[in-house]
Amino acid sequence: MRQRPLILVSPSVETKGVEFEDLSLSLSLPYERALLQAGLLPWTVLSLASRELIAECVGRADGVLLTGGEDVHPVLYDHQMPQRLRKKCILTPDGGARDLRELMIVDEVFRQRKPLLAICRGHQVLNVALGGTLIADIPTQLPTAINHRRLDRRAGKVHDVHLTPGGLLAKITGKRNLGVNSTHHQAVDRLAEILAVAGRSVDGVVEALQLKPAAARLLPFLLSVQFHPERLAERHSEHHAIFAAFARACAAQH
Repeated sequence: MRQRPLILVSPSVETKGVEFEDLSLSLSLPYERALLQAGLLPWTVLSLASRELIAECVGRADGVLLTGGEDVHPVLYDHQMPQRLRKKCILTPDGGARDLRELMIVDEVFRQRKPLLAICRGHQVLNVALGGTLIADIPTQLPTAINHRRLDRRAGKVHDVHLTPGGLLAKITGKRNLGVNSTHHQAVDRLAEILAVAGRSVDGVVEALQLKPAAARLLPFLLSVQFHPERLAERHSEHHAIFAAFARACAAQH
């Protein structure tokens, strides 16, 4: 029986777990289901990981998934952020350890040339890791934007994303416009130099990123999305297609 490609998944960190109320790793089950349904085997990354361990984890994996969660610490992309914006940031409860761990993961992904899928916070981490910046709070900095924080409909489509013609997400889904869910209050601002926009919402917010054509040789697959396709994949084939495309790239590594 052929083994499933192994996917290194970077989870959230919870303030306390059930056992002894320690800091705890957390992974929403829809990620697991979406990966398994695409023929992949999820594997959660270590929480207390050195550069050496991160390199080993990425090396053993056939692909990497960065998941959603709290905001990226503003010190990593804007040292001069006004205090009124800093107060809007919801930071990880581990003192920024997840931020630094995921920056190392992105670095190792590029060093070892592994397929990467990044979702929501992961989409933002990717841009920061490669030298880009973020909008710290959409309602404050883009007051005319649509409501992107629809926590009441986590698993429902709430707005469209206009896909870049000929872009990776358009090719994967076969769509020009993609209905998505939306649970974020931050967004990509200045793009990292090697990234290109694969989709935007009607208000201009960057909803998907890929490598620029000139940088496409750097990785076998890279897609980041601001929405949560894992919550839509079971009912919407175009969202399952995102995981299927990632799986094909990971199978080639495997």
